[in-house]
Amino acid sequence: MPSLAEQLNKIVDKTERLIELCAALQEENDLLKLESEALTVALNASKAKTKELEEKLKVVKVAKAFSETNEKTVDIKQKINDFVQEIDKCIVLLKK
Repeated sequence: MPSLAEQLNKIVDKTERLIELCAALQEENDLLKLESEALTVALNASKAKTKELEEKLKVVKVAKAFSETNEKTVDIKQKINDFVQEIDKCIVLLKK
């Protein structure tokens, strides 16, 4: 049977190892907390960038729709002008 001093030395050794392990785990925990904070900041930045890009996309879609509407309006006006000219020609021919 081991002596009381040997048992006490084993307990002290195991306690020191537990303290070292605890310190290592605490350091790892601190590093993981820092990494988590960095990832949270990056995520928030990504969300902000996504929101900004979505807003730009909405503006582009509205501008495109407006542009298409203007092109359609110009096309319609041109067609109306062409019809009016044809009608004028017909009126001139009818008067002769």
